[in-house]
Amino acid sequence: MLGTGVDRIYPARHEALARRIAAAGLLVSEFPLGTPPLAPNFPLRNRLIAGLASGTLVVEAAVQSGSLITARLAVEAGREVFAIPGSIHSPLSRGCHALIKQGAKLVETADDVLAELRPAARPAAAPAQPADDAGAPAHDPVRDPVRDPVLDALGHDPATLDAIGARTGWPAAELAARLLELELEGRVRRLPGGLFQRCATA
Repeated sequence: MLGTGVDRIYPARHEALARRIAAAGLLVSEFPLGTPPLAPNFPLRNRLIAGLASGTLVVEAAVQSGSLITARLAVEAGREVFAIPGSIHSPLSRGCHALIKQGAKLVETADDVLAELRPAARPAAAPAQPADDAGAPAHDPVRDPVRDPVLDALGHDPATLDAIGARTGWPAAELAARLLELELEGRVRRLPGGLFQRCATA
């Protein structure tokens, strides 16, 4: 979902990621071709995100934040709103805490989200995994906890997003999304100072 025309990727460093999304999915914009990244466009874009998604999860947000606009739009569209709490001393946690006070679901793990969305969802049966030459199911290198490239790159010492990105070669946006998934699964812990640490059980 874009706040620009589909021919204008913002920020420009995400152009490779946008091409990958377009190849496997869809880029959506309600703005004409050539529309630049104007500030008023992004709240308009966010209303579409809130309306199309089953739920909105806010990870970090200041009190005056575009994420809170998206959360409000999700409520108006009848969607679920989730928020991850943080330190009471962090300005980026205050928006999440405000949402929780207003009735957003507090999220600590991915199961907290799934427990709310599962009753409404009717997932199709999982496709059979392709077998390798020995007849055993093939491993998914991203989902397999042993072979996850992000966990392998993270190791067991805290590291910054930039450091993990340098080790994996992943684009920052894609890496941040995967780290969030791992955090919700309880396999990565977010530390102060923008550091990430692999959990002992991961």
